[in-house]
Amino acid sequence: MTGTEEEEQPDDHAVPAPPHPTRRRRPLPDQEPSAAAQKVPETIQRILASPSYREADEDLDFLQQPVTRGVRLQLEYLKVETLLREHRIAHTIVVFGGTRIRERVAAERELKEAAQALAAEPDNPLLKQHHAICQNLLATSKYYDVAREFGRLVGCCGDRARDGRVVIMTGGGPGVMEAANRGAHEAGAHSAGLNISLPHEQYPNPYITPELCFRFHYFALRKMHFAMRARALVVFPGGFGTMDELFEILALSQTRKMAPVPIVLVGEDYWRRAFSPEFFVEQGVVDPEDRELFWYAETPEQIWHGILRWYEKKGEPLLMEQG
Repeated sequence: MTGTEEEEQPDDHAVPAPPHPTRRRRPLPDQEPSAAAQKVPETIQRILASPSYREADEDLDFLQQPVTRGVRLQLEYLKVETLLREHRIAHTIVVFGGTRIRERVAAERELKEAAQALAAEPDNPLLKQHHAICQNLLATSKYYDVAREFGRLVGCCGDRARDGRVVIMTGGGPGVMEAANRGAHEAGAHSAGLNISLPHEQYPNPYITPELCFRFHYFALRKMHFAMRARALVVFPGGFGTMDELFEILALSQTRKMAPVPIVLVGEDYWRRAFSPEFFVEQGVVDPEDRELFWYAETPEQIWHGILRWYEKKGEPLLMEQG
């Protein structure tokens, strides 16, 4: 039988037209108020306005309860993971450092103000201390420039990474983090920032790529995202937060919970005063090989070339050769 003959055969059953995906010709019973509802409409309104009637994913009060913490943790992980994948961020160079380290011009201005205040009250011990701190901050302002240039170096190579893009990732705040994001921004490159919600107001620095700036509630999830794509950790002088992140990655690398990555401490003089790894080794609390988990560097070029050399020694070059 030919196709034409098949088409001419009458249908035993007429095929109905597809129904509208949302509308009906005749409403279902629950689409209109019942007779009882019409008698007490205020009760229906109270039900509709009740928190219990909200769909769970639209009930913010419910989502903030302790019992839904697991759901919030999962959402905080998934949102960032999804967006990083969408932007092809396969590798990150994570930069940590002090939020109080500023550009030289800002540090000079603060020192000048501190000197004027001290001149007015030369015997005030608090003003003396503040003046000394401002002198130290002026000295460490050089690291702002180092971080900024390092961010530019990485930004210029961002699209040469294997299996995706490599970007600078910071904690999203001011100081050293701002400088690293700024350098990448000035190179025309993307960079990421992982901010954290704190009791006081916190603002992201303006040099982060807007689509790659995230805010976390949980420190643990933030740390996870720092570690997951990290191809190097570059640590500038900083305080408790910087130390926390440094020692976390050191511990994960030491125990091989994560595959070791290059860890570069910028400013050897600062870090040798901040902590003594040699003392740890002498006391037997870490093994001599654990001292090899990091090294010191001073300049942007030393940091970046050292990272690239580390991967060459590993036999897994971070960047593709330029054609």
